[in-house]
Amino acid sequence: MKKILLFLICLVNVCIARDPYQAKDFGNLIGMDGFTDAMLNMHFQLYQGYVKQTNFLLDTLDQMRQNGQSSSYQYAALKRRLGFEFDGMRLHELYFENLGGDGRIPMESPLYKELVKQFGSYDAWKKDFQAVGLMRGVGWAVLAVDPDTGNLINSWVDEHEINHLATSSLILVMDVWEHAFITQYGLNRAGYIDAFFKNINWQTVVSRFTF
Repeated sequence: MKKILLFLICLVNVCIARDPYQAKDFGNLIGMDGFTDAMLNMHFQLYQGYVKQTNFLLDTLDQMRQNGQSSSYQYAALKRRLGFEFDGMRLHELYFENLGGDGRIPMESPLYKELVKQFGSYDAWKKDFQAVGLMRGVGWAVLAVDPDTGNLINSWVDEHEINHLATSSLILVMDVWEHAFITQYGLNRAGYIDAFFKNINWQTVVSRFTF
């Protein structure tokens, strides 16, 4: 009966075939040293909210478009909001995925060799990345690679969708919004960054470097 109903609806309206986004399970990070379970669970819930809002906005925008509302102020406002929710979802996934490791980068990896080549040493790169993470404000510290040149750039992403380097690929992502650390570290952002580095899953990070 449901299939018949859906078919009849499709005869009248243009059906949307897009699959909804599903929140990923990062429960494997529970118990990670330097991150309390309470803080991680809160962070997971926040990430799930971005997934929910991304689906809601896409569905709402599709419905508005079908109803001829794509020239409305409301449509434009939601379109602008989509970047915040979608990038919030994706950045959190990249962040959680590059955690859960032992913090030791394989020195034989192409990424390590490029970090040494471009920054002078791994420690010099790390110091610069940490400096980005310590910048005032809320946002993300990221290591990006320019696919045209292979240049590795430590960069700041602000408000999820602002300050991305166009066409670049994100290799390493660190959340430095206050919700990522303040319940455990208070204003000691440096302590959180130290804990982050001790738990980087460099196998995942290295796999993202495909230049």
